[in-house]
Amino acid sequence: MLSLCHLMCAASPETRAEFLDDYTADGIVSKVLEDRDTKEKVKNHLKKFRINTNLDSLLLRNYIKQFYIHSAQDVRRQPDLYLEAALKLVMNIEERNHVFHYILGFELIKMMFRMSWLQQERLYRIQRNQEEFLNTYIKPIQYTHKINRIIVPKDEHLFFARRDYYVQEPELTDKKLTELAIATFTTETTMNFGFSIIRHEDALAFDYEYIFELEHDFLFIERA
Repeated sequence: MLSLCHLMCAASPETRAEFLDDYTADGIVSKVLEDRDTKEKVKNHLKKFRINTNLDSLLLRNYIKQFYIHSAQDVRRQPDLYLEAALKLVMNIEERNHVFHYILGFELIKMMFRMSWLQQERLYRIQRNQEEFLNTYIKPIQYTHKINRIIVPKDEHLFFARRDYYVQEPELTDKKLTELAIATFTTETTMNFGFSIIRHEDALAFDYEYIFELEHDFLFIERA
């Protein structure tokens, strides 16, 4: 293991990611799947938020690879920390639990990225700490929407102009969505989001009907 560490420290970040993915992913998947309690909690939360993601071994393997890539971007100026994080993921049970926290957090972030700004507003307005939720999640997502021209606010200070872009649902491929989510949020923020929900069931208030099914009512009122 010591020789392996020396070799990995001398390798490029790309080589590390490729090697660690091939060398550890299958083993980590089997270990992660042993934690049935956490897996069931994540599955129940995904169901509660109406996210249709199947936690099978293929998805876990892809998420482990993504976790490496995301971590590498977070510490791209400190590659030794990336290696340390990856080795902890292999050898430490608590660190492996972070995989499920990361998955839940990332799936929820993707859900929010797909929301219109009206839906995002409704989501943050039902949170206990609205200001913190707005600044931590909604504003960074909307900023990413704007700079990538996914949502283009035109005359946003004019009431009737505001309506058009505010109800627009972003059109994103799965690949683009993942890239934007990784670029917008750190692994730590993503994991902490998932962990907070696993630890406290009501950490994220959610009302599907209120958030997603009142769009037509909004448009009708605006046009009246």
